Amino acid sequence: MDNQNYIQYPDMMQGKKILYVHGFASSGASGTVKNLRILLPNTEIIAPDLPVSPLESMKLLRDICNTEKPDLIIGTSMGGLYTEQLYGFDRILVNPAFLMGDTLKKLHGMGKQQWLNPRKDGATEFWITQDTVDEFKEVMKDSFSKIDVEERRNRVYGLFGDKDPWVHTFDMFAAHYINAIYFDGEHRLNDSILQNSVIPVIHWIDDRQNGTQRPIIYFDLDGTLVDFDKGIHKFDAQTVQQYEGHPWDIPGYFAALEPMPSAVKAFRTLSLKYDTYILSSAPFSNPSAWTDKMQWVQKWLGVAAFRRLIISHHKNLNYGDYLIDDRPYNGAEEFMGAFLQFGEAPYKTWDDVMEFFKHIG
Repeated sequence: MDNQNYIQYPDMMQGKKILYVHGFASSGASGTVKNLRILLPNTEIIAPDLPVSPLESMKLLRDICNTEKPDLIIGTSMGGLYTEQLYGFDRILVNPAFLMGDTLKKLHGMGKQQWLNPRKDGATEFWITQDTVDEFKEVMKDSFSKIDVEERRNRVYGLFGDKDPWVHTFDMFAAHYINAIYFDGEHRLNDSILQNSVIPVIHWIDDRQNGTQRPIIYFDLDGTLVDFDKGIHKFDAQTVQQYEGHPWDIPGYFAALEPMPSAVKAFRTLSLKYDTYILSSAPFSNPSAWTDKMQWVQKWLGVAAFRRLIISHHKNLNYGDYLIDDRPYNGAEEFMGAFLQFGEAPYKTWDDVMEFFKHIG
């Protein structure tokens, strides 16, 4: 990641500490650590090299937590296993390998291994033995052992790649914590995942810690974020004829739609500056439309829209500052805040909308 080509967030986690807990065979000098320091230039990123021994790693991490008192802990893969057990802190677990003992034997095997990133002690190799596997199983016994209501609901997030070929622990996490989120990606925490999936969660946690209340923007879906009219071309001629004049009743119609040009980028950008929600109506004549809209939001907007979809036929009942909608119906025209009618001047495109928000700061 080149800091000249990526957005930085100097105000996010400003003056705070993040403890980063790396994955198997990695180190505190990984690319993810370097990228976090670029994205969050005013945040102290603490990233120790973990020992091979799981028991020693847990002791080191608990000692660091006691002395440094980090504001947030982020753990990836093996580091997610460790991070979950650092109770009492805000935490983000990315593809956590809760079954590390089994994963080791399945993916890496026993014997000599290579460190994937430079280590402070200069080591380039290490050994995995049966003792190491046994220690992982010992550490795993403490997983999910000290969860209170606050941790379950607010303090811990789990991010899971929907194409992860190795670690599949979503259900295990979701049985204990409510903030279990799939993202578009595999196991490795690359630049795109960091930017589009991890940064939004850091943003939420930072705002909660600071007690920040941001202006609220509601986004309509059909004809606003979603290109509603082109969706009909995705279906066969027989289906189009059957639902002529009311394509919104086609089962699966809303999930098949594409986003408007620049809509996804606009939503993600504004989500880091405002409190953003999707506020859409769904036809009562097509029950699948309700779940289709959820699927669309998950597919195209990702983590930034987690638990932020509202289905309503009375949009005027929602408290907020801005509503972006292509039509004045279902209460949009009576919305208490500013109604920005998308597709009409001066908000014809998402570039126009972004220009408006750029000028109001």
